[in-house]
Amino acid sequence: MQTLSRLLLIALALFAVPALARAEEVRVAVAANFTDTARLIASAFEKKTGHTVTQSFGASGQFYAQIKNGAPFDVFLSADAERPLRLEAEGLTVKGTRFVYAYGKLVLWSADRRVDAKGAVLSKGTFDKLAIADPAAAPYGVAAVETLTRLGLYDRLQAKIVKGGNIAQTYTFVATGAAELGFVALSQVQGKGGSSWRVPAHLYTPIDQQAVLLNTGASNPAARAYMAFLRSPEAVKIIRSHGYEVR
Repeated sequence: MQTLSRLLLIALALFAVPALARAEEVRVAVAANFTDTARLIASAFEKKTGHTVTQSFGASGQFYAQIKNGAPFDVFLSADAERPLRLEAEGLTVKGTRFVYAYGKLVLWSADRRVDAKGAVLSKGTFDKLAIADPAAAPYGVAAVETLTRLGLYDRLQAKIVKGGNIAQTYTFVATGAAELGFVALSQVQGKGGSSWRVPAHLYTPIDQQAVLLNTGASNPAARAYMAFLRSPEAVKIIRSHGYEVR
């Protein structure tokens, strides 16, 4: 009986070792607006698969430059479609893996009650600083400039604009009072109080946030599993709960 038990333990150990060996790490570059959502998705993914997710957060434009220069990311979650498309055209991604994981929404937000329901505060100009993300690096910054331009207010307000390096820094400007109001992602302010105006979709180009598997992650099973998980009902539920649209 003891011999049988010993053999059973050996057999279990032999099966356990390969299972542990399959646990891998996936390195993900994440657009700053998606920070909180990505952290929840990573936690759910790790719990489900045993793989480890290492994430970096920042502006999509900066990540694009880093990836072109050999940064060791496996997956790129951009805040736009432009950068993944360019990386694909430049042969740095795995073909057929690019898709929209979320549609972002732009809001004008203030930590106090300054912003009215129609965004009329912009035309009144009763503020000193308006924060936007740097349009050279952040798609939400591009959307903010488009909105101001289509409202005919960009030239008039240009002297009051302060630019964050990414949308997370832009949010911080407003949250700390360094700017009285600013254009940020809906996901950043959902449920956080203050006042906001959800910018009508016709005022800016749709923010199609795309994911893509990079060549560096092509043979990484954790990277491929992460990409699949991102489209799962569990991940989609998390994404929608943070104010993004998923189609």
